[in-house]
Amino acid sequence: MKNIFVLFSFLILTSSCAKDTYEKEILNHQYKQNLKFQDKSTSPLTEEGLKEFEALNFYTIDEKFRVVATLTKTPDALVFGMPTTTSRKPLYKKYGILTFTIDNKEHQLNLYQSQDFNREPTYRDYLFLPFTDTTSGQESYAGGRFLDVLTTDEKEGTIVIDFNKVYNPYCAYSDRYSCPITPKENHLNVAIRAGVKAYDKH
Repeated sequence: MKNIFVLFSFLILTSSCAKDTYEKEILNHQYKQNLKFQDKSTSPLTEEGLKEFEALNFYTIDEKFRVVATLTKTPDALVFGMPTTTSRKPLYKKYGILTFTIDNKEHQLNLYQSQDFNREPTYRDYLFLPFTDTTSGQESYAGGRFLDVLTTDEKEGTIVIDFNKVYNPYCAYSDRYSCPITPKENHLNVAIRAGVKAYDKH
């Protein structure tokens, strides 16, 4: 009986430590985001917005929005011009389809890869994951939110998607940017209350 109690206590402690470690990881991510926005050389904010800026508004950290998604690659997908908030149409290709579960319901998102091979080598492994959800236009930015994924994130046909790290496109903060418009096929019929909220100054 004593051994069972010791084991149970150990499992609770381990679970608690893991949760604390995860929250610290996300808090550190949020801290770095705020530093970026406070720095005039890296901030997307307008001069007026920068003066008033205190911190980004984030949802409460919720580990249920860190999901393991199955990746189905689409090597034969066609290259297309992705619409943006301006006349610019950068070339993208659907890299694959992500399938995952939230609240016992299955969802899918398309993952895209830029076909601009003249960009910096640093970004060659970057994939683009834009999405809207039922909070878009109310609690979160109407144009959708983004998440960066790397080709190297794939492990045995799966990719961890952490919605607690999603961010707004720069268009949410200033009209001087040209941002991709989230494809309609990447709408999630679920509330993703994770990551950054809407910026109500713009």
